[in-house]
Amino acid sequence: MNNKLKPDWAGENMLSKFVNLLIQTKPIYKLMKHQARLVLIKTAEKNGIPWRKNYEALKSSSVKQQLAKVTNPDVVYPDYYKVPFHAYTEGNLCWDAAFETESATYSMALRVWPKENLTCSVAHGRLRGSFHQVLATYGPSEVRDILDIGCSVGISTLALHRYYQQKQEHPVRTVGLDLSPYMLAVARHLDANGEIAEWIHAQAEDTGLPDNSFDLVTLQFVTHELPGYASKAIFAEALRLLRPGGAIALVDNNPKSEVIQNLPPVLFTLMKSTEPWSDDYYTFDIETTLLAVGFTQPITVASDPRHRTIVSRKPD
Repeated sequence: MNNKLKPDWAGENMLSKFVNLLIQTKPIYKLMKHQARLVLIKTAEKNGIPWRKNYEALKSSSVKQQLAKVTNPDVVYPDYYKVPFHAYTEGNLCWDAAFETESATYSMALRVWPKENLTCSVAHGRLRGSFHQVLATYGPSEVRDILDIGCSVGISTLALHRYYQQKQEHPVRTVGLDLSPYMLAVARHLDANGEIAEWIHAQAEDTGLPDNSFDLVTLQFVTHELPGYASKAIFAEALRLLRPGGAIALVDNNPKSEVIQNLPPVLFTLMKSTEPWSDDYYTFDIETTLLAVGFTQPITVASDPRHRTIVSRKPD
């Protein structure tokens, strides 16, 4: 039985401080960032994901024409969002990040079950399905309006929308919200049939959307990219947006996962080099924070070997 609450390589202990010191050393950081990127690309292409081909296809498409359509000129980017992450100097505020996210997402799914001979589509379906299964058990029984916060290029949004649309007879209205207009431009491009009602460029902490307007608010693989204070503000905004009895659902890295805790030093060092808020995330108590902002007692489920799903309701 594993009783550790978080990995030794995150937080304030000696191993974590040593890794952070390496990351803060510019020549070493530059090398680690490059290596982290190569690990993702090699995993992808070794398993049939044409990373470079996908990039070039988007680059040569009409996707850039979507940027002006999705950009909200009034958006102010918080400081935490303007730091380098995911091996991109501009973080998510660049075309490179947007053009590579779909390939990176499928690559991430393959890394959850490395010993199984899965195709990228099967691994991705299993990853999303594990989240949807927890929602089926602990989420609202009826869902008409969904907000996917931190929707990125919309892969999570489309999968969630299709799940509920197939599950229920009545129409489902799904909205994707993100802080990167580059990601949203690609999301609109990938949403070729217009399945998603709206792609919104806004801060998740201050969406500008009406009170009590959603039955389900999701954050899929988002909170590990945030400092704790930002997550708390987003949870409070989600509470405002949800109808009574509606639910917030989060899926992300599980600090208690033995797979996460036992990552080889090379891998966890590479991971931390591209995720500047790792220490914040692995020491942040999501369940206690949800209670503090007004949600009911959360339910936490280890939904796959690496990730946990947390579901909590807005009181009736």
